[in-house]
Amino acid sequence: MASQNRKKNKNLNTKFTSFLFVLPYLLLFIGFMLIPLVYGIYISFHDYNLLSKEHPFIGFANYVEIFTPDSALSTMFLEGLWKTFQFVLYSVPLLVIIGLALALLLNALPKKIRGLFRTIYFIPYAISVSVISIIFLWILDTNSGFLNIFLMKLGMDQPIAWLTEQPFAWVSIVAATIWWTIGFNMIIFINALNEVPEEYYEAAAIDGASAWSKFVHITLPTIRPIMLFVVITSTIASFNVYGQPYLMTRGGPGDSTEVLLIEIVEQAFTQRELGSASAMAILMALLMMIISVIQFKIANPAKDLR
Repeated sequence: MASQNRKKNKNLNTKFTSFLFVLPYLLLFIGFMLIPLVYGIYISFHDYNLLSKEHPFIGFANYVEIFTPDSALSTMFLEGLWKTFQFVLYSVPLLVIIGLALALLLNALPKKIRGLFRTIYFIPYAISVSVISIIFLWILDTNSGFLNIFLMKLGMDQPIAWLTEQPFAWVSIVAATIWWTIGFNMIIFINALNEVPEEYYEAAAIDGASAWSKFVHITLPTIRPIMLFVVITSTIASFNVYGQPYLMTRGGPGDSTEVLLIEIVEQAFTQRELGSASAMAILMALLMMIISVIQFKIANPAKDLR
């Protein structure tokens, strides 16, 4: 009995110690994620104007207005959503393809310099979006930007309005995003490539397989779960784009890069309508969840059980 009690006490101590390690994250998750989420859902069911002392319950009225054709809130939501979709379509394929290409390239380098280049490519990911935006503003300024000065010296007649004309504004935002975040995807892919058994490549080499055949028939199927993870996380991150278009183009030219988060922030803090802004944010979150599930289902189709 004494030995059993000691084992039980030991198990309890182990569980309590494990809980203490998890506790800081749990508290931060509750304080900065769960409580704001619940409060945001609560606000979305109210007429919550920051200038008013009373915030009456209105049920689904904010959501109904978003889905009411030709209403101001519906127009704002749908236009912002379409511009966000544009950014996702432009950026996610490049983030996945370039990230994988860089990982393959770095894995082919000698081990002595591999770590150096990993660090070089990953450094931008540690920089804030405001700094990244300022760097690209300096590079892409129409009159004094480094890129236009360089192109003019090469013989270009007119400077390119990288930030004030389309399609150059989208090109600039996507380029800044790729340079900023590609290091994260690259590191994930490098770790995935290192988990591919070397025996597979050796067996394929004996059979005379080309490098492309090895990539298509060995590398891609083996890293498929990691690629799905990168696609989903890149899609979620691109859906949450805000800093780059806000700081680089201010949503312009016109409102062509005014993505949904810019619309939500403007509705909340310029129009001071937190209720409708919260409803838009909740719908955006639900949409991201649906897209993530669809991506997962497409990448992992149900297997035939027969």
